[in-house]
Amino acid sequence: MSVLLVCVGCFSISTVCLAQENPPVEQSSVPTTSQENSPKAAGQDTQPTAPPKPEAQPKKKKKLGGRGAFVVAPLPISSPAIGSGIVPVLGYIFPFSKNDKVSPPSTIGAAGLITDNGSRGFAIGGQFFLKENTYEITTGFVHGNVDYNIYGTGDASNLKLPLVQTGEAFFGEFLRRVGWKFFVGPRFITGRSFITVVPSSGSSVPIPPEVGLHSNLTSLGARLTRDTRPNHFYPLGGTFFTFTTDFFSEGLGSKYSYQSYKTEFSKFWSLSPRQVLAYDADFCATSGAPPFYGNCIYGTNNQLRGYIAGKYFTREAASTQLEYRLVLPKRFGLVVFGGLGGTIPGGRQPLQRVQNGKFLPAGGGGLRFALSQKYHVNLRADIAQGRDGHTFGMGVGEAF
Repeated sequence: MSVLLVCVGCFSISTVCLAQENPPVEQSSVPTTSQENSPKAAGQDTQPTAPPKPEAQPKKKKKLGGRGAFVVAPLPISSPAIGSGIVPVLGYIFPFSKNDKVSPPSTIGAAGLITDNGSRGFAIGGQFFLKENTYEITTGFVHGNVDYNIYGTGDASNLKLPLVQTGEAFFGEFLRRVGWKFFVGPRFITGRSFITVVPSSGSSVPIPPEVGLHSNLTSLGARLTRDTRPNHFYPLGGTFFTFTTDFFSEGLGSKYSYQSYKTEFSKFWSLSPRQVLAYDADFCATSGAPPFYGNCIYGTNNQLRGYIAGKYFTREAASTQLEYRLVLPKRFGLVVFGGLGGTIPGGRQPLQRVQNGKFLPAGGGGLRFALSQKYHVNLRADIAQGRDGHTFGMGVGEAF
């Protein structure tokens, strides 16, 4: 499952090449008259007639673009977790139906992953909004191998154990609007993986019990969400709320039986036409007996920028952050953000990586460049300082 988490996080880096959407220009014509071949009555004088008007030519349709916006980019990546490399991306943002003026735009895409530490993979997926925002369907598939590090605790907190995780995963979700802009529906996850230690690593960090085992993970779950944002890519107002739960069970063919719960709430204020204040709060919890990569992992979903994925594993985690966004001339933008978070120990801690609760503050800033003026999709580059050091990350779209 960490293959899914890491690859999807990396594949968010992309560039948008815009194709403007324009309605076809209607043809128009001018009625014409012609006095040629008009019969004359015998014995009657004929009145002089004006010369015939030339027929108006129909206007040609102007093709100024397609329905949506393309995403095409071979972008570099530099991650403390999986190394440096390139992420080739191909995607398309579009209205599912040209007659549907209510639904948000849908998205389909594919991406690859190649880094200098041996990580290789690809992912395909899509998110579709149908029937005037009555249904929302999300699906994705990822396959590959990811080389990443996990860290020790206490005096060994700077020591790391390099692992290689190979596998694939499929995800599907179907939501229906039930009123008051709430959506609810089932979700399904299935995947398999195999974890090994990098040969000759020489690390003294304890090896997780999942290493060397072929693991299948399958879950059934549900999601409840409410979204009042006028634009999903760059909200100027509104709120976003979601709660998801996934139940992994041996009865479904999963090697591990455990439960995962996640909730997020975001709110946005438009201070002026060029200024936005954004707030986000996240909570994650697991129960049962998950593998180490099934726990809450800081640094994987932008809960708090400034933390390396693999540094903190815990049963429960919470974070809150505030971000100021300013639109500058020439498509550029600027953001400043700060937040507070913490790990909350509970139950069996994986490898005792988190013996006690930890306070995790973070802050930083970044630059934006509007790749799509139609959907206001930004390329973002953020640098953040956390408790243990700093991180630099790039992606498409805002962090929340």
